[in-house]
Amino acid sequence: MLRERFGQSLIASPTRWVEPPWKMVLSNKAILAVLWELFPDHPNLLPASFSPDAFEGRPHAKKPFYSREGANVSLVLDGGATLTTDGRYGEEGFVYQAFAPLPQFGDRYATLGSWVVGDDAVGLCIREELQPITKNTSYFLPHYFIRN
Repeated sequence: MLRERFGQSLIASPTRWVEPPWKMVLSNKAILAVLWELFPDHPNLLPASFSPDAFEGRPHAKKPFYSREGANVSLVLDGGATLTTDGRYGEEGFVYQAFAPLPQFGDRYATLGSWVVGDDAVGLCIREELQPITKNTSYFLPHYFIRN
């Protein structure tokens, strides 16, 4: 949204957004390297860096800061093989993160997404793909929670 003509007006806008613009801070992949710098070796984080040198010779992911749904992600696997997806991101910069393989069930890789509103878990999705990078075209199965 910031690239659009009205992007400069977002902050001062009286519009009530379903997903507010400040969430860009949380969805920016650069936060991965910042969190790793603040909390190195935390069990809920993967090592991440702004430099590819941190993972020289080791499997890792290269992710654009603003990428969404697997666009422009590259995986450098054992032996140097690389898997890359297309997209329109990357000029903003990249973050590099240790590779953690997705679980594979049959011929598909799976990842979970979750939605939390306030302190309540309200939804979950499973995204499945035939390759280890899930995208916006991956198989998608949403779930929602009903509170009794």
